[in-house]
Amino acid sequence: MLLDDVTTALATTTAQHSTEFSRFVRDHEDAALRRDGGPEHLTASCFVLSPDLRQVLLCLHRKGRFWVQFGGHLEREDRTLAEAARREAREESGIADLELLRDELVDLDRHDLHGGFSCAAHWDVGFVAIADPATATTVSDESDDVRWFAVDALPDGTASGLRRRLASVLASVPHRD
Repeated sequence: MLLDDVTTALATTTAQHSTEFSRFVRDHEDAALRRDGGPEHLTASCFVLSPDLRQVLLCLHRKGRFWVQFGGHLEREDRTLAEAARREAREESGIADLELLRDELVDLDRHDLHGGFSCAAHWDVGFVAIADPATATTVSDESDDVRWFAVDALPDGTASGLRRRLASVLASVPHRD
């Protein structure tokens, strides 16, 4: 079921790199979805933005020691990529009722991992959620901090490519007032 959803989501997205992601999933099938399926696999993430799109909620990743959007490995109980991204964002932000803006992926990014990671690379699929910055957040055991930042004033120590990815995500979201 999840493999079918992944295949459909990748076939219908306009996000850059969809051909490479589709090829990776086609070549590795279900193993592409599982952290125990090999050193490279899909992950699902969620960019949490303020309603006016001027702020982004980030976590300080404990292993990576960088600020990044919420996300992580797909779990066996996840039925869709969107469900996995929403679950990860809820777990890592503490916002229990967080909902995705839409169930369409808006960002694809393959990145190599180093340091304390057991994986060699993540093929990350990104979604968007909207939350009020006044909403209470909590820090999960995977992070050292969770904080809102202006999208044009991100902190030092962001994950490699985060600024580029965030700019692309913002361009894909209809402006809201």
